[in-house]
Amino acid sequence: MTHKSLLTTDARTKRRNASEARFKAYGLGAIVVAMLALAVLLTSVIGTGASAFKQTYATVSIPLPEAKLDKSGVRDLDVMKKVTTIGYASILQAGMVAAVEGAGLQTDMKAKDIGKMLSKEASATVRNYVLANPEVVGTEVTFDLLINGRIDGYFKGRVTMESAALDSNTSPEELKLAQQLADAGIVQTKFNWAFLTAPDASDQRPEAAGLGVAILGSLYMMIVVLVLALPIGVAASIYLEEFAPKNRWTDVIEVNISNLAAVPSIVYGILGLAIFINFMELNQSSPLVGGLVLTLMTLPTIIISTRASLKSIPPSIRDAALGVGASKMQSVFHHVLPLAAPGILTGTIIGLAQALGETAPLLLIGMVAFVREYPAAYTPDAGLFGEASTALPVQVFNWTQRADPGFVERASGAIITLLIFLLIMNAIAIFLRRKFERRW
Repeated sequence: MTHKSLLTTDARTKRRNASEARFKAYGLGAIVVAMLALAVLLTSVIGTGASAFKQTYATVSIPLPEAKLDKSGVRDLDVMKKVTTIGYASILQAGMVAAVEGAGLQTDMKAKDIGKMLSKEASATVRNYVLANPEVVGTEVTFDLLINGRIDGYFKGRVTMESAALDSNTSPEELKLAQQLADAGIVQTKFNWAFLTAPDASDQRPEAAGLGVAILGSLYMMIVVLVLALPIGVAASIYLEEFAPKNRWTDVIEVNISNLAAVPSIVYGILGLAIFINFMELNQSSPLVGGLVLTLMTLPTIIISTRASLKSIPPSIRDAALGVGASKMQSVFHHVLPLAAPGILTGTIIGLAQALGETAPLLLIGMVAFVREYPAAYTPDAGLFGEASTALPVQVFNWTQRADPGFVERASGAIITLLIFLLIMNAIAIFLRRKFERRW
């Protein structure tokens, strides 16, 4: 009989070791591919959208003649409101021409074309300021006004002299003058807080479009989801895990909850359209309807994660509480639930993060409204129940449907903002889990 030494590697052991090495290589390869895909995604999004957080402005002194802006001479707002943004266009044109002449710049451009270097939003900016401060009429005020999207694109590298020669919305002469104004310190590109606070803008004003209303709409919907999904989901989980009898009915409920977690989100949009809008006749596009739809979508995730957290608590905790005279409810709420709280909070935050990024169900319930201004009644109660709104992922979808290249930049910037919110929420979930979890 031949005895083999344990120190000698036979053919079978070599095959087993080779199989393990291949498995490790497959796992490492999968991780590398995933990281490369993530790097490509982030590079593409950040490379396109980072410039949305900067914007080009012109610092211009604008004369505000009383003869044009307040014919009554008594600062009557009703009279002053009759002067539309078209009436302010000539005033802004005069201010831009004066800025060019004051800097000693020479150009063959007409005064009308020089005025068009400013965004169409500039007239509205000056008009709103005058109506809010009627005492400035008759003086000269310095404004930081938005430059039009093509010139802004030039300073961000999106527009070139060659593309400008083929573009009916700009010209190489306009870009040259803009560069001269930038060299003179009149035009400058700086951080754009308005991108995070301003509402959406029309197709002709991509440089003025912002995420303010979309962020507020998403916030309202997350409040609805948190208020409804957390207590309902936790209560259902406690009952199923701690109190419900184990029979065929609870088995059916558990199977259906697992199935609902895998249902495509667009199905919840169809359900919300049928129940909340067609049957209950709630206001279409309101954050309340969006929050209710996202609540239905988030509930299975919260229930599953909460039940997993409850199961992770050792039975000895329950037995010890019952052994010292606690009731079943006292053992659950005083001992089991506090220990399971980190996992419950983690699952809730992950569910909220998932709901924050959903688009399909919101599109089906009509949350694609173009909200040009903050509604006058956009208080929490009116904003939740009455006013049309939008959300961050829907705003991304909306901007990608528009033709102007400036909106592509805005869409990528909105994706960056959404990713930051999701990163913060997931970081909070990890922090809570590590801070409060108990190891058994």
